[in-house]
Amino acid sequence: MKNVTKFLALVMVLFATQSFAQTKLGHINMQELVALMPERDSAVIKLENYAKELEETMQGMQQEFNTKLQTYQQKNATWTAAILEAKTKELEEMQQRLQMFNQNAQQEMAQLQQSLFAPVYEKASKAVEKLGTEGGFTYILDLSAGGIIFKGASSTDLLPDAKKELGIPASKTKPTQLGNQEQGAAE
Repeated sequence: MKNVTKFLALVMVLFATQSFAQTKLGHINMQELVALMPERDSAVIKLENYAKELEETMQGMQQEFNTKLQTYQQKNATWTAAILEAKTKELEEMQQRLQMFNQNAQQEMAQLQQSLFAPVYEKASKAVEKLGTEGGFTYILDLSAGGIIFKGASSTDLLPDAKKELGIPASKTKPTQLGNQEQGAAE
């Protein structure tokens, strides 16, 4: 039984070695490719504009709350119990609305981010898949996903071809800083 197991293990190693010798590897940094795409730039602008609108609304609500809180603090000693109770309840409700607005705004931002960046990543993925098919690659590794410890000379960098496929000028380089907005979209 041990000999059969050893034999099968040896056959598997030989088969794996033979298969790997015929493997054509490529690599690309998908984050860099997406960062170069014009669609990404317009998505970032839309996301930033929406975030600005939400921030302005939140600031207006916060300012209204602060004004009522200041009035409450100045006059609460002179109010009757009924007025004090009504004003306290009003402030609590406003604070709850602020919290709900903040939570909803974060959810809406995440949804908008997903809806804006999903087509960008899909377009980039399709371009890389097309290059992989046309180039006869067995595997294309994404360097931005990490996990690559060694990249030998037999691996082909597909970023220049992907840039060409997507109509991105060869001279265009990755922005120095990716927007935080798209970090979660890739996941």
